[in-house]
Amino acid sequence: MNRGDRREKIFDDDHDRRRFLQTLAQACEKTRWQVQACCLMSNHFHLVVETPQPNLVAGMKWLLGTYTGRYNRRHKEFGHLFSGRYKALIVDGSGNGYLKSVCDYVHLNPVRARVLSERQPLEAYAWSSYGQYLKAPGQRWNWLRVDRLLGEWGIPKDSPAGRRRFGQVMEHRRQQESAKSDWRAIERGWCLGDEEFRAELLAQVRGLRGDHYGPELRQAEEAHGMALLREELKALGWGRAELAQPPKGSAEKVKIAWRLRQQTTMSLKWIARELHMGSWTYLSNLLVRKRRKVEKNKSV
Repeated sequence: MNRGDRREKIFDDDHDRRRFLQTLAQACEKTRWQVQACCLMSNHFHLVVETPQPNLVAGMKWLLGTYTGRYNRRHKEFGHLFSGRYKALIVDGSGNGYLKSVCDYVHLNPVRARVLSERQPLEAYAWSSYGQYLKAPGQRWNWLRVDRLLGEWGIPKDSPAGRRRFGQVMEHRRQQESAKSDWRAIERGWCLGDEEFRAELLAQVRGLRGDHYGPELRQAEEAHGMALLREELKALGWGRAELAQPPKGSAEKVKIAWRLRQQTTMSLKWIARELHMGSWTYLSNLLVRKRRKVEKNKSV
């Protein structure tokens, strides 16, 4: 998702919207992206895209930069059009319903924005991929892939009956939207999937930290810190509950805290809390003494 700089419009009219879709089609041809859903609003857009090759960053750079140039030339403008880096949510595509959730979120965007009246069908909004799902294969955008989403709705075939069924379930889903569905995981999160999927991503994020920032990187570092803590406890033959028993300045705890401080970016407050070592200032003093001892031993 990306929105206009200062929340201003990125589409002035239908010509701009058509130009964006043409640019997206070119991006798909260059990158082999498979678009599952999209929606263009006045000052932002949503895409659900599968990347068979690891080229999301390069592809988005080309898409946003190319459309910005075309928009500026047409309107005789210059400078930034978008508010900065796009927001990306990594979605579990294993067929467990997460793709369906995020595509529903995109297709129902005109409903949330109250662009459609209650009497208008969902396909009345022309700048969403939803209406394309209801068309025969030869009539829809050739870069749109529909089988995954239909499959997650339990619709086995892209047929007239299947497309009618999809329209029925989405109109029913629209009524649920009126009851203010909770989309917090999609709007504020960085990934959408089960715990195993999340754990795998956190391990990958830490290994590629230059490409990530914000909550995913913090959570990856915390997962790494917890892994090191479990490793140290296993070596001591301790469980988590036993951490509360030794004195807060015990040699075992100081050793673990030193390793966490050296090998992770976790804060003193986090380490003190997890190791039951009192205040972060007390822990800081312990680690200062530990560092002096280590440096003294090195100089001998």
